[in-house]
Amino acid sequence: MAYTGRFGQSDDYRREELIRIIEHSVENLTLQELEALYYDMSTKNYINEKRTEGRVSVL
Repeated sequence: MAYTGRFGQSDDYRREELIRIIEHSVENLTLQELEALYYDMSTKNYINEKRTEGRVSVL
């Protein structure tokens, strides 16, 4: 594990911290904001979907 992250934090720790911050922010978005975010992320190929048995699976 490399300890070259910000303020001596490991890359894994920083990644988990960023995920927590993003999750908290997404929880507070309106439906319209979530749809806009989804559209933006899917057009940039950050989200890849695969339809299986009537359900959508995010890869």
